[in-house]
Amino acid sequence: MLAETRGPAEPLSSGEPWRTSTAGKDIKRQRDGKRQRKASSRQSCFLGLEMRPELVWEDWDLRREFTKTLVLKNIHNKLRKLHVRPPASKFFTTSIPQTVVISPGTSLTVPITFRPLQRCEYEDSIEFESKDGSFQVCLHATIPCRALEVPDSVLLPLCAVQHSVHTTFLLRNVSKLQTHFQWECSAPFKLSPEQGLLKPGQECDIMVVFQPQEALVYQQHACCRFGEQEDKVESCCTVLLQGLAKYPFLQLRSPAAKDEKQQSGPVLRFGSVAVGRSLQKHFEIFNPSPVTESFSLSRLSDEVPLLGSEFSCDVSRGEVAPGGSVQATVTYTPAVVDTVSVEYLALKCRGALNKSQLKLIGNCKGPKVSLSSSLVDFGCVEEGGAVMQTLELLNSSPVEAIYQLDLDCSGHSVFSIQPASGTVRPHSHTILKAVYRPTQPIAHHRRVACLILHRDPMFLDLIGTCHSELQKPAILKPEHLVLYKLSWSRRMDTPDSDLAKEQDHIAQLDQQGVLCPLEEQSTQRPDSVGTVSRTPMEEYYQSCFGFMDPLSCSSSSSPPHVSVVPSELLFNHKMPSSLPTASPSSQSVSITNHTRGKLSLVWTAAQDSPFSVSPSSCDLAPLKSTSFRVNYDPKQLHMLHAVQLECFAYNKDSFQIQGPLLCPPWCVTVRVIGNSFQPGKEHFIPCCSLKPPRVVFPAFSILSYRTALFQNCGDLPLTFCLDHSSNPALAESLSVVPGCGLIKPGHHQILTLRTTPTEDGAKEGFSLHLQLNAAKNTKELTVVSVVEKPSVSLEGDGSLYFHPTAVGSGTQRSHHIRNLSRIPLRFQWSIPEPDQKFISVEPDAGELHPNESSVQIWSFSPLAEETYTLKPTLTFWPIQTPGCNMSQLSLKVVGEGCKGFIEAEKTILDVGEILVGSYRSIEVPLVNKSPCPVSFCLSVQQTLLDEDLIYALASVPSALKLDCERGTIASRSKLLVRSTLRPRVRAQYLWTISYQTLNASGFVLSPPQTVCEVRAKGVFPILKVIDACGGGSAGRLSKLHLWKLFSLDSLNEKLLCKPSPAELTYRTPTRHSLRSCPDIFTHAMLDFKFSAAPLNSDPSTIVLIFHNPGSIPVDWAFLFPEDQEIELEYWAETGEFSSMELYQMKVQDNRLFSISPRSGTLLPGQQRAVHLSYSHEFAGTDRFPVVFKLSYGREILLNFQGVTVERSRPCLHLASKQHVFTSVTIGDCAPPIQVYELHNGGAVPVRYEVDSAALSQLQEDNFNHPVLCCLNPQGEVLPGKMAMLEWIFSPLQAKMYHMDVPIHIQDGESVLQRFEGCGVNPGAVGSKNILSESMSSKPYLQRLPFPGQVALLSEDSVSLGDIPVNSRSSRILFLTNVSHTDTVHYTWDMTEHEQQVVQIHPDQGSLCPGESALCVLNFTSTDYPTCYQLDVICQVIKEAELTRYHDALQRWEDEKQRQQDEFNITDKHLTEGQRVLIDEELVATPVRKGPPLRKYKTLPPISASSSGETVGNICTKFTRAERRVLREAAKVWRRPEPPQPALLHLGVTAHSHGLPEYRMHFPDQFNKHYRCLQLVKSQQPEATSSMTSLPAGPPSLKHSPERDIVTHVLTSTLWSILDDPNFTDTLINLPFKPITYRLPDTGPSHCSSTPSSTAPPPTSSHPTAQPLRLLSAREQREQHNIVDKAGTAGRPAKTQHTPHTEHVAADMCEDVLLNALQNLMMEAFRGELDLTAHPRSVILPPASTRIRRTSNATAEVETENRKEPAGT
Repeated sequence: MLAETRGPAEPLSSGEPWRTSTAGKDIKRQRDGKRQRKASSRQSCFLGLEMRPELVWEDWDLRREFTKTLVLKNIHNKLRKLHVRPPASKFFTTSIPQTVVISPGTSLTVPITFRPLQRCEYEDSIEFESKDGSFQVCLHATIPCRALEVPDSVLLPLCAVQHSVHTTFLLRNVSKLQTHFQWECSAPFKLSPEQGLLKPGQECDIMVVFQPQEALVYQQHACCRFGEQEDKVESCCTVLLQGLAKYPFLQLRSPAAKDEKQQSGPVLRFGSVAVGRSLQKHFEIFNPSPVTESFSLSRLSDEVPLLGSEFSCDVSRGEVAPGGSVQATVTYTPAVVDTVSVEYLALKCRGALNKSQLKLIGNCKGPKVSLSSSLVDFGCVEEGGAVMQTLELLNSSPVEAIYQLDLDCSGHSVFSIQPASGTVRPHSHTILKAVYRPTQPIAHHRRVACLILHRDPMFLDLIGTCHSELQKPAILKPEHLVLYKLSWSRRMDTPDSDLAKEQDHIAQLDQQGVLCPLEEQSTQRPDSVGTVSRTPMEEYYQSCFGFMDPLSCSSSSSPPHVSVVPSELLFNHKMPSSLPTASPSSQSVSITNHTRGKLSLVWTAAQDSPFSVSPSSCDLAPLKSTSFRVNYDPKQLHMLHAVQLECFAYNKDSFQIQGPLLCPPWCVTVRVIGNSFQPGKEHFIPCCSLKPPRVVFPAFSILSYRTALFQNCGDLPLTFCLDHSSNPALAESLSVVPGCGLIKPGHHQILTLRTTPTEDGAKEGFSLHLQLNAAKNTKELTVVSVVEKPSVSLEGDGSLYFHPTAVGSGTQRSHHIRNLSRIPLRFQWSIPEPDQKFISVEPDAGELHPNESSVQIWSFSPLAEETYTLKPTLTFWPIQTPGCNMSQLSLKVVGEGCKGFIEAEKTILDVGEILVGSYRSIEVPLVNKSPCPVSFCLSVQQTLLDEDLIYALASVPSALKLDCERGTIASRSKLLVRSTLRPRVRAQYLWTISYQTLNASGFVLSPPQTVCEVRAKGVFPILKVIDACGGGSAGRLSKLHLWKLFSLDSLNEKLLCKPSPAELTYRTPTRHSLRSCPDIFTHAMLDFKFSAAPLNSDPSTIVLIFHNPGSIPVDWAFLFPEDQEIELEYWAETGEFSSMELYQMKVQDNRLFSISPRSGTLLPGQQRAVHLSYSHEFAGTDRFPVVFKLSYGREILLNFQGVTVERSRPCLHLASKQHVFTSVTIGDCAPPIQVYELHNGGAVPVRYEVDSAALSQLQEDNFNHPVLCCLNPQGEVLPGKMAMLEWIFSPLQAKMYHMDVPIHIQDGESVLQRFEGCGVNPGAVGSKNILSESMSSKPYLQRLPFPGQVALLSEDSVSLGDIPVNSRSSRILFLTNVSHTDTVHYTWDMTEHEQQVVQIHPDQGSLCPGESALCVLNFTSTDYPTCYQLDVICQVIKEAELTRYHDALQRWEDEKQRQQDEFNITDKHLTEGQRVLIDEELVATPVRKGPPLRKYKTLPPISASSSGETVGNICTKFTRAERRVLREAAKVWRRPEPPQPALLHLGVTAHSHGLPEYRMHFPDQFNKHYRCLQLVKSQQPEATSSMTSLPAGPPSLKHSPERDIVTHVLTSTLWSILDDPNFTDTLINLPFKPITYRLPDTGPSHCSSTPSSTAPPPTSSHPTAQPLRLLSAREQREQHNIVDKAGTAGRPAKTQHTPHTEHVAADMCEDVLLNALQNLMMEAFRGELDLTAHPRSVILPPASTRIRRTSNATAEVETENRKEPAGT
């Protein structure tokens, strides 16, 4: 689009929506409101000359000349001479001559000069003219102006709501002036840049940004204002911006979403993942919408877990294309064993209406480790010896297990296990080698802890006994250890009474030989009834702290037997400030005996160890303590040392006792580390790792344990020591074991942390420092120990609202609760007992992992119409502390109970007709207008109504099946209930659908209530034959005759009946028989008679019009025997055929009977023409069974019958063997004449004679009364014609007569015809007496032409009904040419008998394509009652065929004349000669028609066609004789035959009655008929006319040219009179005028002489009928008197002809009126007159005026009457 500053900008057309206009196309320039074309360099060609279509001057100034040249190039091959008309204005001039000549291939240059005088636009043209035409070249001078070129519209891509898209378009300055522009546009469109400056010819890309906020279709004009300066804009242009916004929608798809049904959205389950390992899973973000969408993924909770999120996603934001998806990966790395991690990823998309979230859940799985044996028995070993045992460390989990044995394997223990630490792979084991090297002859027992990372420690019992030559203590066995543990547990369970008895014993050894510590009795509370078992972690801590753990001793009731203090010694390490700064070379440890017996203490010494204990052994009294010195004497400098010293305490006496009462020794250990670095010497630089760097304790206020892995990653050993200097208070709340130690290169140390979290702990945690290598190197471990209170949030701020619910029913709603704490919780809903009958929840209890949401389904069931407010309680507590720290929350539940009901949108649903046995799906709309949902149960009750017959409900199963009998309809909504109908019987169905409301449990609440009724009618497919037409040999048969031949009334009756079950054996056409004569499953049989025709005549063709009057489609088929036979293989055929099978094979092979089409489908109301044909190829009678099958309907056997007569044989073909006469009243003096048709189906005339003997016998049997009389018992029927036998049936009694009458045929066989007639009483015939059944059986009215029919009658049958004798009736018919190309000629062909009563005008004529002609049918009944049954034929032939015939005939006659005038002298040896002309066609066998002949059949005789062409379509090869015959036939030229016309049949039926009978039975109809007497001919043999004796009077006007002239003259005269306004005024005054020809009063003498001189009145020539009178009796007398006074009384001959004169006037008047009506009908048919138009109202003058005019007219008439006598 191009916009300029001149003139207002023309608004842009929006054009078609969503079509982008291209910039630069359809450029328009606006100047003073007019549209101007842009200069084009494109060449145009006209008259062979190539030139530019216009010349444009753009840059010009005043007072100067500007010249442009116009080049004309002759590209034609002829010389061009042009006359030039120069420009009309003086501003454009040229010096070219008026006439120029341009040779082919040359050019002519025309200079045109432009001289402007003012600043404006100029337009002109120069014209060139030649003999072939003229053309112009436009001259245009424009003013430079600012113009911008922009597209008409800009279509932006689809955009999501709250997103943005952009596109660009080109803004171009097409002018030669500098232009400022500024855009004006409103949201949601934004243009950039909004303003700018464009130099001449400069372009600028304008970006359009589309930011919709709602899902709408946006169309907005952006206005661009431009001008010379920025603040002064002179013009504007607009661009239509179009955009479509849609709401974004994203879906989360997880791999398990297809297998699991999640109520709260998709879930990504990771399952069990090993601690420290990672597992990745994927999910997709799918975009099903047509717009590109941006999204963001974030955690649902903003708080980051203390350990950090264990889930990580690689996608946090992005875009998804339409129909595309983005795959996101989530990594799960668990850190805490046996915990379940739950997080939610929220998918956010701007503008989206839905919110999606993905649940991430996984649990951390730790190692599962076990020892193959918990005890290793080394047995008895000699001093100085060693014994090795092996055991397995099994890892049965898929998690790698890291273990460490708390045992010094460097020689400071009698026991050693290798490897002491390491890793056990998943589902594998490690073999441990345990060695026992005793140094002293005592029994040894040590319980060694096996530390497992992330698990509780395991314990291994090592026992062994050492014997020397001098000392052989009792051997310690495993059963001793078992008995010791058993007695110890029993002592812990000892009641107070038993404990008091034991206090009396002073012996240190109890009855079982077990030493009991003193604290055991003092700490046992009187109310204690059970033991407090120690956990593995507590036992391990006791052993590490030398059994003096303050937390364990205070919390456990199991005091130690021996304890050591301190349990750890540090040498040459920097110590806390509370200790001396320098570490001495020896330190003391104290061992306490807590038992009542004397103990012996023995330290295990190691050779070459820098650490030693003195004394190495001693005895310790009961309840006493002793001290030992631990010396550190390193042998090398700059070394790190660490050992675990071992001391065994045992009772000497106990080991001297043999038997089961042996107490094992106890072992205490002291962990010692030291270094030999000199002061100032740099220590080893450690290289280590600590996993995890952050240890989080459970948020419970209970003693908790955690483990960490401290690994030496370097090549040098390192020592570590817990440093409490930074936080001294930490030592009291947090314990770490071991507190010190040495880690070899590549080895690790498992640290165990213990604390009790407090509420005042810092959420960010505190740091724990480990001093490395006794230097400034430290390793930090963050410890988080905070107590959290259980916290649960309720959805909806603690409120839950139910929508109104029907009383007695229930509704459900989901509700979310979420655990906001880090504590796994268990919850329980508590509903007050009175409220439990209204609400319930599922599940009512469960577990909530940290950060997990749970969905509960609440059910509400009101019992009354009221509002309920209920408050259930949620109780929750930590899973680790059941029954403690319980919290509660209340939920407010609000619901309303109301009454619900449903109804149908339509109380009665009429489905219509349904095919029996078929299915039909319907939808029953149910409407719930109540404010609550209604749960319902539907039931159906069926009733069958079939013509007042009600079937039993149990006899027929229900034909209506509901797809959903139970359901729920939302409040104020509609539900479509799909149903399936399958009627099983042909009946009227009535289904009553009722509903019952249901409660929440699905039980019925209310009695059935009717909601609607469904009506349907089970029908079978039906067809009807509505019309029939004959062709070929049956072309002259009337429709009524065809109706009888094919029993179409019976066929229609059977087609409308219900099919029997046998007919439904095969519901559709099926090959079901193995025989050539298939089984017939129907009893319905009919005869289809194809009449009779001579041999080798044209086939008899019948066209039946089938109509589907039902409401369902009908599939129909004509099944030949071969269509029902199963085709067998050749080997399965027997080869033996019966005579019937052979005959049927002959009929099928020769195709004597053919049907086209054989099958089809008719939709409701549709019609289809079916062609039935019978070929007359074999003489005789042919029969062929054809099954007419309607799918899912009737099956009728049609016996096709056709007769082929030899040409020399006479044949009378009867339509049926029985004929029924019209019923006649008994005692009727003039019974009607009835006709019976005889058809000659042969090729020779047939003489017939009715046997009078049978009629005479019938007369004698009926009291010599002629019951049946034939008026023409003898006669002759021409070939192919019909003869009418006239009968008079006069019954004597009111009964049915059966009369068999033989009809003899000369030289042929006689036929016996059965006639039936019924006599009725006189009272039985009323005013509605109809024709006989044979006359009333006529087809339907033809509305559409038959295939190939060129003309169509508006009515193919005229029924005049009951009429009086001597009456004339008229009917109007229209004959229409249905062809669009051919002109046709028509002629009405009537027999002499038909012409006596029927006249049709015009009797012939022509019709152009599509033209119609009005034909008037006049029917005049005779003077004797007759039953008329006429078939009037109209012959129609195409004009083109006539033309061809006349041309061929003219050529033939010319050839004939030439042969008569010329003669040739030929040689006898000359083979060629002239063609032989044959004037008459020889009787020869025509060429065979139909399919090719089969094998072994003789060839038919060969004849020549009418055109003289060689017939070669029978066989591909001919014999020599056949070729000779063909050559001879080619020499014969027969006289052309006229074309065969198409025949249209018009059936005319009537029943005339005598006048007395007609007046008696039809009194209301008598005066509606006009009687015409002058044309009536007497039919009674005995009737004579009295008029024959009279002399001939004036001739009556017959149907002649004179009568037509008079008729037309009178018609014109009447129309002129009616149009005369004076005549209208005369009609107003006519009632007030006296009789015009009144006889004047002449005196008494004239009155007396008149009767004697007048002639007697004429008598009617028909005594049985009174003529219709046009004048009254008084008027007749007056006219007679006038005639007599005029001197005519003496001429009786003329007086006697007065009635004829009256009838002539009446007939003429009737003809004039009939002609007027026919003209009106013709005008209406042509559309010139609208018969349905509203009649015009006549406005009469005021009443006073009319009275005045009437009185004046009356006075004038009276005055004239007075003057008349004086004048006469």
